[in-house]
Amino acid sequence: MTAVKQTSRFTPAKLLSSYGSLLAIGVLALIMLVWAPSALSAFRLGNLGKYCAWALAAIGIGLAWGRGGMLVMGQGVFFGLGGYAMAMHMKLEAAGPGNVPDFMQLYGNGTMPSWWEPFRSGPFTLFMIVAFPAFISFILGYGILRRRVKGAYFAILTQALAVAFSTLLISTIKQTGGFNGLNTFSTFFGENLYDPNVKEKVYLITAGLMIGCLVIVWQLYRSRYGELLIATRDQEERVRFLGYDPANIKLVAFVVAAVMASIGGAMFVPIAGIISPSSVDAAASIMLLAGVALGGRSSLLGPCLGAIAVGFGQSSLSERFPTQWTYFQGALFIVVMLFLPAGIASVWPRVKALVPARTSKLAGSPADIETETDIETEADTATVVPA
Repeated sequence: MTAVKQTSRFTPAKLLSSYGSLLAIGVLALIMLVWAPSALSAFRLGNLGKYCAWALAAIGIGLAWGRGGMLVMGQGVFFGLGGYAMAMHMKLEAAGPGNVPDFMQLYGNGTMPSWWEPFRSGPFTLFMIVAFPAFISFILGYGILRRRVKGAYFAILTQALAVAFSTLLISTIKQTGGFNGLNTFSTFFGENLYDPNVKEKVYLITAGLMIGCLVIVWQLYRSRYGELLIATRDQEERVRFLGYDPANIKLVAFVVAAVMASIGGAMFVPIAGIISPSSVDAAASIMLLAGVALGGRSSLLGPCLGAIAVGFGQSSLSERFPTQWTYFQGALFIVVMLFLPAGIASVWPRVKALVPARTSKLAGSPADIETETDIETEADTATVVPA
């Protein structure tokens, strides 16, 4: 009588299922960081940089909405906080030591508010781009989520914040430039922003940050926290009964999404050359949501690719159809929502489902076939040990 000692093997199929998303991020990194700078013109590369800035915010929305179930319709607030922080530093850098920005001399009496002065420092600006949105989102999220506000009420409340923020910016023309916003930047951390090499460097930084955020979210999805976030989205009461606080779980996703949106806004400024209330209001926030919905909010790459696709569609359609492009874009969203409610990312799983499963000599379910295949594979490498 003998006993069979089986040796487990990590098959390529298992490896692909575990790290397929990371491989896809690597392919995207090659396209964005290697192919695009060498193949695209300076104008197209700048447009792609803007799309990457929007994609940074979309990745965070995918985390909060797709995995956390929080319909965040006010990410323009955090996009604007990062954008205005970067714009303030760039305006002060262009003005020179001791001088005030040009628009303050035009609209006011030539004096600068004291809270502008620290933004002359580059390290302080970078710190505030991350810390200030994190602090604001923590305060807002803690107050909202602790009161178990969710669903449509959560969406309306966050959208109201975007409207209030844009209204505040318009009304403070002497401090923020009002409706025109902040523009006419000439330098980026001491480098000439009109230099094509500097513009390419800014693009590479933006694309690299986008890839880095994708890797961070990929790791979060694979972690214990990612499982808790999905469980909170689907069965919040059961998670509470198991001893976890759903508010804390969702709060982490809300803060991370806010920081990513702020980083996207900060990189949008040197690429686009302007930040204004129209870039951070409710309409801008909804456009970010549209990109996430188009790509697939529950997938890893869907929000990122969806935001890039929306930006590309907006630019290309507006060039060919200056007055009718919004109708084409609206029709695209309607078609996707009707036939692909889970976004374009759901196309591949549907295609895989249409491929007939392999049949074996013994009739059985697909699960039985997979089990038998694994047994046969392991039996080939089994070692017979005398009993």
